[in-house]
Amino acid sequence: MQVVGCQSSGPAPDTVRNTGQTAPADLQLTCASAAATPLGVDSAAVLPVSSSQLDAQTFQVVLESGGARANCIVDTSGNVISVQKV
Repeated sequence: MQVVGCQSSGPAPDTVRNTGQTAPADLQLTCASAAATPLGVDSAAVLPVSSSQLDAQTFQVVLESGGARANCIVDTSGNVISVQKV
């Protein structure tokens, strides 16, 4: 009788999936509020769909509302640097 099995050790250290930092929730909400005007909607309708750290001081947040998207750049102090509808 033979016994066969599989083993998964999970993602390798330092892969793309486990090295990125996402923006803190408060910064994502700041961007959602800032993106409401360019998207032409109420800020409650804007949802962050992804975020990533650009450098030690800034994050990019991708937001969506009703199929429309915007990119927001925000610093760690909560200052919105830019919002662009895409």
